[in-house]
Order: sequence, then structure tokens, then C-alpha cells
Amino acid sequence: MNFLNSIPADLFEMIGIFAGLSAFFVVLLQVKKELSLKAPSSLSLFFVFGWVFIYFFWGIYGLRFNNIALWLTNGIALIIQISLCVIVLYKNKQYANNNS
Repeated sequence: MNFLNSIPADLFEMIGIFAGLSAFFVVLLQVKKELSLKAPSSLSLFFVFGWVFIYFFWGIYGLRFNNIALWLTNGIALIIQISLCVIVLYKNKQYANNNS
């Protein structure tokens, strides 16, 4: 632990922001994929809504402890994840209506 304690807190914060933005970028790629495919989504609603809860929780946790790396990146990821939920719901509903 001495090694970890020797790293400045600001550096950890910057690394945390980078790691969080990387995770948000992965969700953004999934949104892009969903938009480009014309078939119903293969993502389960449990999966996409589960990540809404996870991003929401960590965003609130970051606000509670005033940790910008957590609230900023999870807040952005939450917005993108909610858009993914809307896209998945829309695509599945559209596909169901076309096949009925």
C-alpha cells in the first residue's frame, strides 16, 4: 500500500476520469451499433436497464463523496445508457409491430 499512497491524489483522479471515459466510449460504440443494425436488438432489457442502475448508483456515489472521476464519467455514461435503452425498446417494439 505504500506504493499506492505515494501516488498523488490528482493523478489518481485523472486516471479515474480516463478509465471512466473509456467505459462510456464502449457504451457509445454499442449505441452506434444498435443504430446501424436494422434487426431487433440482441441486448436483453435486464442488461441495458441494469447498467442504468449501475451508472446511476456510481454517479450518486461520486456526488456524495465529491469525486469528479465518478460523478462526471458515470453521469455521461448514464445519459448514453438511457439512450441505448430507448433505442433497444424502440427497435424491439418496431420489430414486433412489423411481424404481427
